[in-house]
Amino acid sequence: MDNRPIGVFDSGVGGLTVVRQIIKALPNEDIIYFGDTARVPYGSKSKETVTKFSSQIIRFLLSKNVKAVIIACNTVSSNSYDELIKEFDLPIIEVVTPGAEACLKETKNKIVGVIGTEATIKSGAYEKKLINLDSGVKVYQKACPLFVPLAEEGWTDNNISKETAEIYLKELLNKGIDSIVLGCTHYPLLKKCIGKVIGENVRIIDPAAETARKTKEYLKNLDALGNNKGKAEFYVSDNTEKFSFICQAVLKKVCLAKKIEIEKY
Repeated sequence: MDNRPIGVFDSGVGGLTVVRQIIKALPNEDIIYFGDTARVPYGSKSKETVTKFSSQIIRFLLSKNVKAVIIACNTVSSNSYDELIKEFDLPIIEVVTPGAEACLKETKNKIVGVIGTEATIKSGAYEKKLINLDSGVKVYQKACPLFVPLAEEGWTDNNISKETAEIYLKELLNKGIDSIVLGCTHYPLLKKCIGKVIGENVRIIDPAAETARKTKEYLKNLDALGNNKGKAEFYVSDNTEKFSFICQAVLKKVCLAKKIEIEKY
């Protein structure tokens, strides 16, 4: 047993979709969450910058005595994971592999779409992982950079988000995909809107649930599952009120965030 908390981080509010699934899968784990709201979005930044920001965040989480870190950000997972596991001596779990595995379980025709930030799509991480797991799969990718600011603004299911989704997703639908991976943890916040655009015949793959399942399995194998009350602490680098509002909408409970100076770490 290990009652230390689990650390979770993202560029902003998107990682809360992962926290939601962790709470379901691991109700007895305490969570320390950090959202880098001052520097969001990460998707348009260089790999070097994303890695630097991520290192600062993990150092902050280590100051909170976390036993493991979940990178609840596809941009970080696809661009910086290899560097981070070299730098830090603790379990670090990314979201790309669980997302790819979940997609291959769901697809029937092996024609799948992946949507994500510019950095995630440019990295080709999902395409490489999917083809490595099943060489017969066809992968079509599309960067959807406006989805992150729409999610951060709370515009998840209105005319603007719907029209944006229609423009982005038309190309993928024309390829005959039967599954689409939400390759950014912000995107599940727009799941209802995306579902209206792609229709019932295309399966939506949210890597968050599979990531939570893998985290549980990983901690169990290490004999590091906790037996806590399942409390969560939230930290941000800017705008606590807006974060707390979206957090409450996602997790269905009051979330009070604290602002910290992340660049000190």
